[in-house]
Amino acid sequence: MKTDAMTTTTNLQGKTLFITGASRGIGLAIALRAAADGANIVVAAKTAEAHPKLEGTIFTAAEEIEKAGGKALPLQLDIREDAAVEAAMAKAAQHFGGIDIVINNASAINLAPVAALEMKRFDLMHQINARGTYLVSRSALPYLAKAANPHILMLSPPLDMKTKWFAGHTGYSMAKFGMSLVVLGLAGETRGKIGVNALWPRTTIATAAVKNILGGDALMRSSRSPDILADAAHVILTKDARSFTGNFIIDDTFLAGEGVTDFDRYRVDPTQPLAPDFFVPDDIPPPAGATYGPLK
Repeated sequence: MKTDAMTTTTNLQGKTLFITGASRGIGLAIALRAAADGANIVVAAKTAEAHPKLEGTIFTAAEEIEKAGGKALPLQLDIREDAAVEAAMAKAAQHFGGIDIVINNASAINLAPVAALEMKRFDLMHQINARGTYLVSRSALPYLAKAANPHILMLSPPLDMKTKWFAGHTGYSMAKFGMSLVVLGLAGETRGKIGVNALWPRTTIATAAVKNILGGDALMRSSRSPDILADAAHVILTKDARSFTGNFIIDDTFLAGEGVTDFDRYRVDPTQPLAPDFFVPDDIPPPAGATYGPLK
């Protein structure tokens, strides 16, 4: 399965993806899209027992992945723990014969302003978002070096350093942009060897974080489904890692460039206008023809 030569692929059959936070939401959607190709998925997440407010565990995710056509390895993992991450990488590589792709999806969010954000919550976001992404990516490098077309993908935003993206939630923005800084640096360090890119949604995405933290059921109805990110990730991960690297991608603009024209199918509720997400730069316009208000 592993060779020294790099190749592009049209699907992810036989590829091994190590996905953090894959028990639900965006991580699980990316996993299921890859599983449809016959990929191997390492479900690396903290939730091993059912949570009253959060659907899904590493085991239920593994079941869904198997039903979708893939193979799954559920691993309970806290990406703040160095030894645990390194052990999980080793176990995944041993189980599936290597690692081809790493998805840094796990993230923590708290939108409190500076005066209200306790340092323990500041630290948690930085430990998971910035440090966790750095650690997972670093730990994967020896395995990715042996893969045919290795990719690292961060679910993080373009580096648009504007006051409006920080004011009101400076701690979260620092931690989230920290993930993107890993893309910037690591893409430079591994250029020509590993594709390192960032993917971010133009609109809010219907996940537990949106429902429980940001805006409840109303915002969920004004969101797109995680499938738009799963489809965008699939295209990214089948590109040539030697040349496609260092990109900060907005989902719909990228998919439009790949020939996608129907974005309405991603809407949770077509009667509601779509809600914009944080961190989308003004100079990355939406694709022509995409609908953002209610469908008539």
